[in-house]
Amino acid sequence: MAFNSAKFDPNFTDNVINAIGPKTDDRSRYVLSSLIRHVHEFAREVELTTDEWMMGVHFINAVGQISNAKRNEGQRISDVIGLESLVDEIAHKISLETDETPTSSSILGPFWSPNAPFRKNGESIIQELPNNGQVTLMHGTVSDLVTKKPIPNAVFDIWQASANGKYDFQDPENQSDNNLRGKFRTDENGKYHFYCLHPTAYSLPTDGPAWTLLQLLDRHPMRPAHIHLMVSHDNFKPVTTQIFPKDDPYLSTDSVFAVKPDLVVDFTPLKGDPKATLELEYNVKLAPKNIQSATSSHL
Repeated sequence: MAFNSAKFDPNFTDNVINAIGPKTDDRSRYVLSSLIRHVHEFAREVELTTDEWMMGVHFINAVGQISNAKRNEGQRISDVIGLESLVDEIAHKISLETDETPTSSSILGPFWSPNAPFRKNGESIIQELPNNGQVTLMHGTVSDLVTKKPIPNAVFDIWQASANGKYDFQDPENQSDNNLRGKFRTDENGKYHFYCLHPTAYSLPTDGPAWTLLQLLDRHPMRPAHIHLMVSHDNFKPVTTQIFPKDDPYLSTDSVFAVKPDLVVDFTPLKGDPKATLELEYNVKLAPKNIQSATSSHL
């Protein structure tokens, strides 16, 4: 459909932007001016009706009304439209003279907790083993992207949903606090190992605005099975990411667009370990803090 902006007041948007006061800082002025300009252009392009505008107002109100300390519906809406994944890509793009890249980042999601306990290498994050849970020995090395040397004393933070697709604080009837959560430190050789579950695909909640939006878009609410990771060290850029089993049926249609090719992993059968039936080796490459982002900051 052709867009004819000539039939609208050509000065209206500039008048709104110019109303921003002199005490507004430069970055806020830049971001909000651009936001206003794009929102106005969107409304003109689609010739937004009064009913559609009010529907959007009610939708935003509903997002706030359903959110609480344990549910961040605004973040979930950002995920559903791909905004968090896009912001994550912008924030973590690393520029190098070679083809080497650090471990890809992915979205944090709403279920990270700062209260996960530190556990010793070789321990399990499983406090309640579900009947259909597949215990996995996960291990690997955290290394320097540039020197290739291992990084001792890196913090490896992991969290995941249980086999019913729920995280601990969503499921107090079946899970104790910090079930399937833990922080580990790499040893002198940059290595870590612990026991976790093979992850399970699950649905986003279907009782709120995110589900309303997905239905409007004729999309399913499923997330592929995944494990969340946050790996950090004082001398390196931290990475927050997710990893996904290669045989998951939702890899190409993840409802929050978080899957990247190098985050798809292979769980293999494990023999000789009475604690686990599967094994996953996952190595992480961190970029030194002095490496610059490929994107430049405006203002």
